[in-house]
Amino acid sequence: MTITAGAPPTHSTPAALARGFLTGGVAGTSLAALVVGGIIEKVPLFVAGLVVPTVYGLLLFLAGAPRRRREAAGVPRTALAMIESLKAIGGESSDVPVRFDLTVAPDDEPAYRVEITQDINLVDLSDYRPRGILVVQYPPDRPWRVRIVKRPTPEWEERAAGARLDSVPGPATVSEPPEGCAFGFVGLLGLLLGAAVVIGLFRADLFDGDATARQPSSSKPSVSSSSSSSSTSSSSSTSSTTVVSSASGTVALGPGQSMLDKGELRRAVDSLTEDKDKGEGGDKGEDEGGGKRSALTVVVQERLLSVVFSPTGTQAPQFDPRSLPYERFPALVEEARTTLGIRSPRTWQITAERLTGSLTIRVGVTGAEGTASLEADGQGKVVRRTPVG
Repeated sequence: MTITAGAPPTHSTPAALARGFLTGGVAGTSLAALVVGGIIEKVPLFVAGLVVPTVYGLLLFLAGAPRRRREAAGVPRTALAMIESLKAIGGESSDVPVRFDLTVAPDDEPAYRVEITQDINLVDLSDYRPRGILVVQYPPDRPWRVRIVKRPTPEWEERAAGARLDSVPGPATVSEPPEGCAFGFVGLLGLLLGAAVVIGLFRADLFDGDATARQPSSSKPSVSSSSSSSSTSSSSSTSSTTVVSSASGTVALGPGQSMLDKGELRRAVDSLTEDKDKGEGGDKGEDEGGGKRSALTVVVQERLLSVVFSPTGTQAPQFDPRSLPYERFPALVEEARTTLGIRSPRTWQITAERLTGSLTIRVGVTGAEGTASLEADGQGKVVRRTPVG
């Protein structure tokens, strides 16, 4: 079954495609500014990489305010629904996220199936059972955004008490329309063009720095001068490749390996530390303040670790990358993959930063259902969850 009445516009409209291209361009520009600014040690460029996406997000929020007001002013539709199945998917507080499979039966439209996730208080959890009848509401143009009405009006409560609904077959499930290939293509194109613009504008600084780093030293040909702002060292083996510069470092693992393997992240961070210490010469690359080299961000993917080190003299929030609770990372990824509504996770990413003042570890997962995330503190304890949808 397909519901077409009041369906929202597809993501391939010109306005949506333009928004996707612009979003990709902002993402590519900001990421390139962070990386290039860290490598050539241009603090204004690095700060711009943080400010541009923030300003863009604020503009999107303000631009969407009229639409949100219209939606808030609209009268949601109320209908009866029957619980086909339900499953609690985690939670450490009094409100537990529960995944419901519902048959929704509007008064003036065909019934349909929908899957939703909603927080239910532990005290009320026993009131929700398979074949039970509920009162739900949803926007007229978004029938998949169903929410359970926990305290319906007496009229609807009476209707729910005496109602009997038939199950709707699984193929009639309604979900949000996919974005489509065109939207993804223009977003990727914008990302690549944004990154290319930044790299093109600062290519002289990048490549001049690389040429300086490659010049032979009269006294120690195998060690770069500590005064070079973009000196790099790299080493590779059959299992991993490590690249370290004066302000960033990456470790890429070979096929069949994962950063979540026992002890792998610790070894990767240590390799960046050791390589940087050796490559800087003199004082082993220690900061002027006391020997610990701080990081602005640490990003972990399946086979890739990326660290952006804090430029000398910057006042941006920073932290010691060796202080992260790496032993908690596998459990955090597993929890994000299994408890946030992503049934078939495709990719995951861990990002550690201190932009808000306190150290935050964010784990994001993506799948066919969309994107979900959870946040943990500096000890790896989960403090917030954002399920899919």
